[in-house]
Amino acid sequence: MKRLLLANLAALATTVAGPALAADMPIKAPAPFVERFTWSSCYLGGHIGGAFAQKDITDPVQLVQDSFLGAGTTTGVTTVNPAPTGAVIGGQIGCDYEFPSSFVIGIEGSASGSTMRGSKATGLPLGFPGDAALVQANTDFLASVTGRVGYAFDNVLLYARGGAALAGDKFEVSGAFTGLPYDFRGLDNRFGWVVGGGVDWAFTQHWSANVEYDFYQFGHGNVLMTDGINGFSGLVDVKQNVQVVKVGFNFHIWGAGW
Repeated sequence: MKRLLLANLAALATTVAGPALAADMPIKAPAPFVERFTWSSCYLGGHIGGAFAQKDITDPVQLVQDSFLGAGTTTGVTTVNPAPTGAVIGGQIGCDYEFPSSFVIGIEGSASGSTMRGSKATGLPLGFPGDAALVQANTDFLASVTGRVGYAFDNVLLYARGGAALAGDKFEVSGAFTGLPYDFRGLDNRFGWVVGGGVDWAFTQHWSANVEYDFYQFGHGNVLMTDGINGFSGLVDVKQNVQVVKVGFNFHIWGAGW
């Protein structure tokens, strides 16, 4: 009888003490909510890279020889490609919007100064033996306004872009013909288009780094060349495209928290 009474008292004590002990136990904190990264933002940044161009210049030989000897003197056609290469450095500004499906659309304006330079000599068959024209091409700047589309893998964005482009070029044809010096120069600001793509990596909430390739196409166009020494002038045809590989950094101004 005593044993039964003690067992009942122990059970009662456990029942009463159980809730009190449970109340003293530490409560496990819920897992923190991790906010999903978003590319919806406007941004401003800079870039640097390398570039090379295909510039087919037709016909510098006729320009020189016909200027000195008269129109129609030169027969045949000569095309020269100075193949400019150099560096580009500039900046960009744009805005993106990321959909819940992780697709991203945006618009960007970009401008780059360029050190692209190239030169190539071509012979002048109607001149003295050894007479040649030095053909030079410089690209001073590239600019573009493009749309871009991409797909985001959280803080990594794969994208393509395309739109309108502008190039600023200088051309020069210089040398001596039958002992007489000449120096033809011309400027060309030409509109075209650009397509490209790259990868953008956001390494903090407000900073991202990207690597990008762009192909610029500017087609055919006549450039007026003027010889400041002799007062001659004439046209050459220039067909050109430019390829650029660059790296950049952007500072993002996010919609939330600003």
